[in-house]
Amino acid sequence: MMNRIALLALSALLLGSAGAQTTLRIATISPLSGPQSDMGLQLKNGAQLAVNEYKAQFTKLGFNLQLVAYDDQADPATGTAAARKIVSDKSVLAVVGTLNSGVAIPVSSVLASSHVAMVSPLNTANEVTDRGLKNVNRIVARVDAQGPAAASFMIKNFKVKKVYVLNDKTTFGEGLADEVAKALKAGGVQVLANEGTEEKSDFSSIVAKIKLQRPDAIYFGGMYSQAGVFARQLREVGMTTPIVGGDGFDSTELLTIAGPGAERIYFTTIAAPPAMLPAAMKLAAQYQKAFGRPLQGFGIFSYDATKVALQGLLSAIRSQKNKLPSREQVEQAMRNVKVTGLISGSVSFNSIGDRKEVKLYILQVKNKTFELETTINVVSGRP
Repeated sequence: MMNRIALLALSALLLGSAGAQTTLRIATISPLSGPQSDMGLQLKNGAQLAVNEYKAQFTKLGFNLQLVAYDDQADPATGTAAARKIVSDKSVLAVVGTLNSGVAIPVSSVLASSHVAMVSPLNTANEVTDRGLKNVNRIVARVDAQGPAAASFMIKNFKVKKVYVLNDKTTFGEGLADEVAKALKAGGVQVLANEGTEEKSDFSSIVAKIKLQRPDAIYFGGMYSQAGVFARQLREVGMTTPIVGGDGFDSTELLTIAGPGAERIYFTTIAAPPAMLPAAMKLAAQYQKAFGRPLQGFGIFSYDATKVALQGLLSAIRSQKNKLPSREQVEQAMRNVKVTGLISGSVSFNSIGDRKEVKLYILQVKNKTFELETTINVVSGRP
C-alpha cells in the first residue's frame, strides 16, 4: 500500500513539474497569404523545423518552446500591427523575419522599443541595419553587396554597354536597382533608365519603351510574382534580352509565372538551392515529409536564422543560471552570439548586426530549373 502511495505521489510531482514549465515563444513574421506567400511559407516552415529540433533542449531547462507565426501579407502596416501584438505578448522573446525589407524596417522599430531581438533570414536593404538598432541582426548579404555583384556579372558576362533598370518602388527593389545603376555607371555602362513601376499584370507600355532602346540587358529590382509576368510579356514580343534581378526572384514560382519566358533570367541570391549545399539534403527530406512541398533556399536560411535566435536565447538563459531572461538580456546575447555548424556556415555579427562573413550566389534559369553561375564571398558587407 505504501509503495502505491509513493508511486502516486511521485507521479503527481512529475506532473506538477511538467505543468510548471514556463512557456517561451519565438515568432515569425512573413507573408502567409497573397502573391509572395510561397517565400513567406518557406520562412515559417524553416523556422518550425528548427524549433522542433530544439524543443527537447528547452524542456530540460524548464521551458515549453513554441513558435507563433504572423502573416504580414508583405504589407508594412500589417507587419507593424503584428509587431505590436508581439510586444504585448511577454512570452515572445525573439522574432525571425521578415521577408520584405520594407516591412522589416517599421517592424524592427516597433520591436526595438521593447528590446525584442530580431534575426532576419532574408532582408537585404542597407537601412535594416544601418539605423544602428541594438535588436536587429541578419544572416544574409546586404543590397550594397548584391548590387555591385550583379553589375559586375553583366559587364563581364554580357559585355553590356547599355542597360535598362526597373524597380518595383519598394524599399528592397529601389535600393537594389539604385546600387546596380551606380555600379554600372562606375563601370562605364550607360543606364538607359532607372524606372519604378507598381504594375502587376500589363507591362506592354514598358516593354514597348525597352524594345525601342534595345538594351544589352535589363535589370529588375523586384519580386518573382511581378518579374515573372514582365519576363513572359517581354518574350512574347520577341525580345530575348537577358533579365537580371536580385534575391526576390529566388522562388520556383518564377518558372511557373514566366513559363518559357524564364529562360535567360539570371539573379543574385543570398541563398543557394538545397542541391548546392550537401548539408541541406537531410533538411530537405524533413521539409518534404513535414510540409509536402520541396525545400527552397529561403527555407534553409530561415532554419539557420531560427537556430541563431534559439542559440541566443539559450545563451541568455544560461547567463541567468537557467532562469527566464529579460528581453533586454536576450537582445544583448543575440548580438554577441557565435553559432557554428549551420547549413550556411558560421554566424557572428558585427557592431550593427550584419553577418561578418557570408556568400552570394548568381543563378541562371536553364532547362526549367535554377543552375549555379558563380559564388561570391562577402566580408564586412562587401563582395
